[in-house]
Amino acid sequence: MFKKFAFAACAAVAFTATLSSAALARDLLRVGTEPTFAPFEFLDTETKQYSGFDMDLIRAVADKAGYDVEILNMGFDALIPALKTKTIDVIAAGLSITEERAKRVDFTKPYYTSGISMIVRQADAKKFATFANLEGQRLAVQIGTTGADYAKGIKNAKVQSFNTTSEAFLDLQSGNAAAVVMDRPVLAYFLKTQPKAGKSLKLQPEIMDAQSYGFAVDKGNTELLNKLNKAYDELVASGEAKKIHDKWFAE
Repeated sequence: MFKKFAFAACAAVAFTATLSSAALARDLLRVGTEPTFAPFEFLDTETKQYSGFDMDLIRAVADKAGYDVEILNMGFDALIPALKTKTIDVIAAGLSITEERAKRVDFTKPYYTSGISMIVRQADAKKFATFANLEGQRLAVQIGTTGADYAKGIKNAKVQSFNTTSEAFLDLQSGNAAAVVMDRPVLAYFLKTQPKAGKSLKLQPEIMDAQSYGFAVDKGNTELLNKLNKAYDELVASGEAKKIHDKWFAE
């Protein structure tokens, strides 16, 4: 009788432990990014972790929504196809909210407003003071970005697309391009983290086509979209979203 009681007690404890583990288990949110878009997403060479404003924010949003996060690295132009094939659950990659993209994905509430600007060599600062001055010039851009789209609309511009921002900046520094055309925060972060480049390059004040960034989920995934929006609202209300913003931006 005692052995039966002891066995039953042990079984009850094991069953309770299993229930507790199940209650603590969280779903995994697979986040796709293209980590060459500092300060939004990049690979920290010291920690070997994906870092940046987007990475901090999506981790905080996911945690608030009850998810664990797995970051998946892929090319920028592969992000939406990966979402459509359910390889990932959400995109966090400085993705501008556009009408064209909104036909294929659903965006969360905007979490950052950016705009297109340009960096030129200091010696050319007066010559290329505005985007109107870039007509007929060779321009360096990152493939698949709104900066690349805008540059292609400049009259007679010769647009050279690169896979990463660093390649575009190198093209400018080597004298091949008249300007690098990208989102302003990316340009400002580059100059902040590359003081030597800051001595020879200049971020021009003009800002074009202000756009908002949002996280993206597959079209029709309302359940996940609502969870992410609710979590973001809670982070804003608590002040945590502002703390994350202020960690990466002086503005």
